[in-house]
Amino acid sequence: MADKKENMPDAIRERVEELKKKVFYEILDIIGRVFVVVRYSDEVMIGSRGFLPEEKESGLVLVFNRRMNFAWPGDAIECTLVFGTSPQQCYIPSAHIVAISSPELSTQLIVAPSPADAKQKIADEQSAHQPSVEEQGGNVVQVDFKRKKR
Repeated sequence: MADKKENMPDAIRERVEELKKKVFYEILDIIGRVFVVVRYSDEVMIGSRGFLPEEKESGLVLVFNRRMNFAWPGDAIECTLVFGTSPQQCYIPSAHIVAISSPELSTQLIVAPSPADAKQKIADEQSAHQPSVEEQGGNVVQVDFKRKKR
């Protein structure tokens, strides 16, 4: 029984990734274009362009249509996208797709990051804002003088 519980998260994750793919193609089939929000990750490749600083925080919105040449053979979208006049080879693992939507259909699928990803992001942000002991000048004690709410 323990083996089934340990495998459950991977099985669920795989089904969610398949759901993303299915929703993507259904929207594309119905209306002809689909919006995809991709979160920043080192695994996501957007050619030499990469992610802009604000896109690293909020994600990158990509638009796909029927006329585009792309493939979603396994667990990633492979395509050439044009930004301005510059074509960029892209590789987008479905694990980093956080939303698939269509404004025309008033439809969207949003997938929140896993709790482990969220906890890691919070820990990274806290450690980034916390000065080290060396930066504080050695044996410095920080005191928070804010009043507690009652």
